[in-house]
Amino acid sequence: MKLRIFPGLLLAALAAGTLDAVAADAPASTARAHTSHGTALDRVVAIINDGVVLESELKAQVAEVTQRLQAQNVPLPEPSVVREQVLERLVLEEVQAQHAERAGIVVSDEQVNAALQDIATRNKVSFDQLPEKLASEGLVYADYRKNLRREIQRQVLRSRDVVQRINISPRELDQYMERQKGTASANNEYNVAHILVAVAQDATPTQLAAARKKADDVAERAAKGEPFNQLAVTYSDSQTALEGGALGWLKGPALPTFLADVIPRMKPGDVSEVLQTGSGFHLVRLNDVRTTTTSQIIKQTHLRHILLKTSEVEDDATVQQKLATMRAQIVAGTADFAVLAKTSSADPGSAVDGGDLGWTPLETFVPEFARQADALKEGEISEPFKTQYGWHIVQMLGRRDFDNTATAEREQAFAQLRESRVDEATEIWLQQLRDEAYVELRL
Repeated sequence: MKLRIFPGLLLAALAAGTLDAVAADAPASTARAHTSHGTALDRVVAIINDGVVLESELKAQVAEVTQRLQAQNVPLPEPSVVREQVLERLVLEEVQAQHAERAGIVVSDEQVNAALQDIATRNKVSFDQLPEKLASEGLVYADYRKNLRREIQRQVLRSRDVVQRINISPRELDQYMERQKGTASANNEYNVAHILVAVAQDATPTQLAAARKKADDVAERAAKGEPFNQLAVTYSDSQTALEGGALGWLKGPALPTFLADVIPRMKPGDVSEVLQTGSGFHLVRLNDVRTTTTSQIIKQTHLRHILLKTSEVEDDATVQQKLATMRAQIVAGTADFAVLAKTSSADPGSAVDGGDLGWTPLETFVPEFARQADALKEGEISEPFKTQYGWHIVQMLGRRDFDNTATAEREQAFAQLRESRVDEATEIWLQQLRDEAYVELRL
């Protein structure tokens, strides 16, 4: 089974959704090949400000994209078209990497390790087994790690420059949720593919007309039955072009704003008319529709804990013994848990409440804390145990099934409303970065 990157690991999952896609995503300005005499073997195929893309990088990425499209049964355009699309993606990645470095965005080893640990866990292998698993798929762990670091860096940059600048007021959210009530799309998910003919922000009337004609021509070819995914690979300027334009499954409320009224009226297999937005001209194809449920019952636990930390004066054994003494006093009834937590706990967030952590899903805690808590019966206090935060004793106060639907709906609506604006804002942002950069292609 192929290892996968799962949604939620990064701010936006990689379009291909596989570890292979990350590995093929080589940093454009870092790879250099030389003979033992220092003679360059690689040819520069693009110059981006003070960085370059090399022929070897382009060939490797073209091979990976071609293999993936064939595996997905996407009809391939001419090799030169794939080559141009891949080069443009590499250029945009290099532009983003340079922008992130100038902004001082540094991805720590801890962030990379956390991402790798999540990938390993979700793919049912241990962190230590990950290099071996990657090697079995023809991937080099050091390269994979470096490319994942770059992807995280780009996602942090996009979050800073795009996502976090999308402001949604409580009133906007209330109005949005009211509009969604009873609409046909509220409980539906749509599998959508997309083609973008990009238009620069400062485009002349002549350039705008040319882009419109290109979009109309593509629409006509789609109407005559040409495969939409092949047209996307060939003509789309979107970041999803090399995935055949696939946007995947989108919840109705999360549809991009300009599609919110268009997609719900379409039937599977339909292709929209040409749509114009600030980023250019769009065509979308509805591949499929499915209905989802909205009720959300979650399991919560009511816990309280006391946290002690080691210091130069008190080592692990000393702190563990202090907690063991506290536990014995509480069990014997000679001390009160809440009082000890208020006077001794090193967790400032819960100490003021007597160590009370409230009603919370176990999944919100670090794994060792969740494991220790889950093993307790109601009223039981754990033996001292250690996590990355220090030493704990924890008491189970209760368990319940909680209908979180209302809260979840509001949180989901906020995320969907923001997401509906992110795609368009991201395309415009990328176009601006590209326009501001010095780019010289040498194909």
